[in-house]
Amino acid sequence: MVQWTSAVGAAQLARLLNSQQDRPAGPGTRRPPAYRALADGIRLLVLEGRVPVAARLPAERELALALSVSRTTVAAAYEALRTEGFLESRRGAGSWTAVPAGNPVPARGLEPLPPEALGSMIDLGCAALPAPEPWLTRAVQGALEELPPYAHTHGDYPAGLPALRSMIADRYTARGIPTMPEQIMVTTGAMGAIDAICHLFGGRGERIAVESPSYANILQLMREAGARLVPVAMAEGLTGWDLDRWRQVLREAAPRIAYVVADFHNPTGALADEDQRRRLVDAARSAGTVLVADETMSELWLDADVEMPRPVCAFDPAGSTVITVGSASKAFWAGMRIGWVRAAPDVIRSLVAARAYADLGTPVLEQLAVNWLFGTGGWEQAVEVRRAQARRNRDELVAAVRRELPDWEFEVPRGGLTLWVRTGGLSGSRLAEAGERVGVRVPSGPRFGVDGAFEGYVRLPFTVGGAVAEEAAVRLSAAARIVETGGTSGTETPRTFVA
Repeated sequence: MVQWTSAVGAAQLARLLNSQQDRPAGPGTRRPPAYRALADGIRLLVLEGRVPVAARLPAERELALALSVSRTTVAAAYEALRTEGFLESRRGAGSWTAVPAGNPVPARGLEPLPPEALGSMIDLGCAALPAPEPWLTRAVQGALEELPPYAHTHGDYPAGLPALRSMIADRYTARGIPTMPEQIMVTTGAMGAIDAICHLFGGRGERIAVESPSYANILQLMREAGARLVPVAMAEGLTGWDLDRWRQVLREAAPRIAYVVADFHNPTGALADEDQRRRLVDAARSAGTVLVADETMSELWLDADVEMPRPVCAFDPAGSTVITVGSASKAFWAGMRIGWVRAAPDVIRSLVAARAYADLGTPVLEQLAVNWLFGTGGWEQAVEVRRAQARRNRDELVAAVRRELPDWEFEVPRGGLTLWVRTGGLSGSRLAEAGERVGVRVPSGPRFGVDGAFEGYVRLPFTVGGAVAEEAAVRLSAAARIVETGGTSGTETPRTFVA
């Protein structure tokens, strides 16, 4: 019986391994043998989920040719991985990745840590803040008061509750984007919205253009849907998009979909200006590409003097090119899994029809809670609290990282929830692994790229502040020292830390 469920080609594995560039070793630092370095590189790819568990690896001869090393080196690396439990083999079936008994299966996205792990681990993997109270409790209480009439129905509303669809449409209209309820579909978070859009427009094998870097969980969602991702590099700094590159990709690759985050981009924090938005919509229209604009961060400006550009859909008055995705999860609370799509009525009808084979609808009580927030002014008050939390955390985290890791480079974004950090020449993958051992969980840059890009980066969210931010920076500094000295194993035990 074949034990592997997918395969990794020699060229693909070579690209991933070659992306793992470390800072040159200092005087007195011993470099590991070539086979050990190769085994460590494959192990890191498995631990990060960039090579799936149960993925068939290339034959020894194929990988040796792709890496320009001897077959003996590859054979020794495979044997080391088998001894450590990261590889299994069977004559005639080849070798496939595994994890040692007792180890959790690596996730390919950025899932939050379970609550029981938070006593000893500082979680910088998930860009989400605690709920803003008392507005969460008030919203749920208000929803309960509105629930009885709906309890007498079947409870399935594939397009969303009419009251909430109307409320979201009115909010777009108030922003200068005339919108009817028929242009809105309520979804289970932004991920549910983008999943539905990808299945409608981006069938298996379709090209999807994405910013490079981009949001890790969305990239993985698209991979799982069978899309062929076409990366488009961001402009330098926090200045948004490189329109020359976008025009070239849209013209030459002709992607069916392009996914962009114009408002405080995740992970860089960049804010695209109005001219960039207009030009990208024009380019997408000319190429026949559906432009999916994720505006889940659009209300999270953190500096008072930020002037927010008009939404991307403002530059598509006919509604033929832009599909907008919004959500309550970032601006309010990740536990409030309410998202929405704004698109042309015919697109909404197609999305709703396709939904019958997915989840049938979004929980009624949560929709009523968001509707209560929108209708009472509670949303604006709660989001203002969220901005204050994120602003304070941002400033304290920035100060701590600059103090403990002065070689790390970044620009401070004026909104959003994330800091995109260049790690002074260190491997982000190795930092993530070392961080787990010293008690800080941080996602490496390659999670946000395609085929191993951004190895020299990590993403730090504005989810901790004060003493926790200071301790997180101390632990990141300890992880950096492990990587700098070439440590590949250790018995570091993180201190229990209570926020």
